Amino acid sequence: MMSRFKLSPHGPDVSALAYGVWRLAEDPAGTSVARIREKIDTCLELGITTFDHADIYGRYTCEGLFGRVLKDAPSLRSQMQLITKCGINVVCDNRPGVRVNHYDVTAPAIERCVERSLRELNTDHVDVLLVHRPDWLTSAEETARGLLRVVASGKVRSVGVSNYSTHQFALLAKYLGGAPVTNQVEVNLLHMAAIYDGTLDQCQAADVRPMAWSPLAGGRLLTSDDAAAVRTRAALARIGAAYGASAEQIALAWVAMLPARPQVVIGTNQPGRIRDAAGSLALQLDRQHWYELWEAAQGRSVP
Repeated sequence: MMSRFKLSPHGPDVSALAYGVWRLAEDPAGTSVARIREKIDTCLELGITTFDHADIYGRYTCEGLFGRVLKDAPSLRSQMQLITKCGINVVCDNRPGVRVNHYDVTAPAIERCVERSLRELNTDHVDVLLVHRPDWLTSAEETARGLLRVVASGKVRSVGVSNYSTHQFALLAKYLGGAPVTNQVEVNLLHMAAIYDGTLDQCQAADVRPMAWSPLAGGRLLTSDDAAAVRTRAALARIGAAYGASAEQIALAWVAMLPARPQVVIGTNQPGRIRDAAGSLALQLDRQHWYELWEAAQGRSVP
């Protein structure tokens, strides 16, 4: 069975991999209840019980697509942890009145977002609510006020952030009265900023597990003709052969090895690839293989 851990001492118990629904509405095989249920069942069978949402995914449609399955099979809800995010408003038919893309994480906006997410997901609570991106016009004190309100209401069990800098994380923690339960940030072989800028170090210091989104760089790692991607893909294939593993599995294992011990968020509409991703957890890369991949991605030796 897949390993589990707490996101933080006061956070939820989660699976080592999370299934991200970012592209749920883009499945070439369709978005029927049966098709989405197939992917959910595959995850649960493998021990992937954490499902990562955001109100904005699918132009504000993915929560509702997922929620249809929970309405059809309510017993599934007790088998999973639902994480969702709030705060991004984009111009689209599903956001009437939005004239320009913008952020809003004021307390009223957070409360409205939670109410909508609960309706769309067909649940009475979410396990973790994340502020999707920092809102440059809202004070950390105001954002914390909204987060604390939805926790006090029982509609949200824990709160965290996504794409926060170390300073933004620390400032919000001051007003929350403790560290957010996670910081969900992009981490992959083509995007290593969180390794260098202190983000992952801060999570370790706060005893918080980060969530690593886009561990395959949104698919670019496996498909792009960019020089860094081509170099890295060749190294992934070569090293993968030594482990009897796919390039994708090696790339996921590379992220999972980081000392911050992130929860890795996978995203695919193919049940077979979900199974392949689960197999990455059995891999323990040799230290030199990890650095060999770093060198391939960076195009240089370590300093």
